[in-house]
Amino acid sequence: MRPAVPPWIGKKTDHQVTHITLNRPETLNALTPDMRDHLIDLFAQASADPDVRAVVLTGAGRGFCAGADLRGGSPAGERVAGDVARTIRLGAQRLISAVLDCEKPVTAAVNGTAAGLGAHLAFACDLVLAAESARFIEVFVRRGLVPDAGGAYLLPRLIGPRRAKELMFFGDALSAPDAERLGLVNRVVPDEELDKTAAEWAARLAAGPTRALALTKHLINTSLDTDRSTAFTAEATAQEINMTTADAEEGLASFVQRRAAEFRGR
Repeated sequence: MRPAVPPWIGKKTDHQVTHITLNRPETLNALTPDMRDHLIDLFAQASADPDVRAVVLTGAGRGFCAGADLRGGSPAGERVAGDVARTIRLGAQRLISAVLDCEKPVTAAVNGTAAGLGAHLAFACDLVLAAESARFIEVFVRRGLVPDAGGAYLLPRLIGPRRAKELMFFGDALSAPDAERLGLVNRVVPDEELDKTAAEWAARLAAGPTRALALTKHLINTSLDTDRSTAFTAEATAQEINMTTADAEEGLASFVQRRAAEFRGR
């Protein structure tokens, strides 16, 4: 039996779109371990549920996510070699992987500050919408820490190594327009239009060929880690798999019949 969704994560599914809201506005939605684990479960559920065809992730209040909640950390004591690496691997990295591996398209609607783990959570999403008031901060250097949550993997692939180093070395806040200019954000919208735009994008995604989108997401996400031969083989395999879907059959039939396709996510 699945655990109930806790009050600090809001979830609703409407018209085949699952909306996930981080709901600890008093902490700018800083993530506790329990929140992180529930998020991982929600992304897994979205992947497995054929009636979910898109996901929107946002935050309540003034912030998207201020990163990990460090105030609730383990009590001071002797640190055993391997403890930190294990915590990162099973915690923040597992969350980022859950977003990257989600078989449904995930849109981040960044409504305010996204810092540290919170910034990387947004960058792991397939599409990123940002309110004009949003800002992104690679906060780790300010605390004397090394970036975690896959940041050193994500940022160079999104904006190149030099820009990634600038953000991570200085830890300066990046405005939403500057994030859009660098390619970290798809679109910046007025604050009052963020929810509406995110809903419109999600509706379009939910009406699309769901399995084809999942395969396309996988091809793009793995393309920078593979050579041309491997990428081409993966593309051919994805085509082979997708041609067995009802949506591919519908897409081809609608083309021949000169009508709009009606995809069902199957």
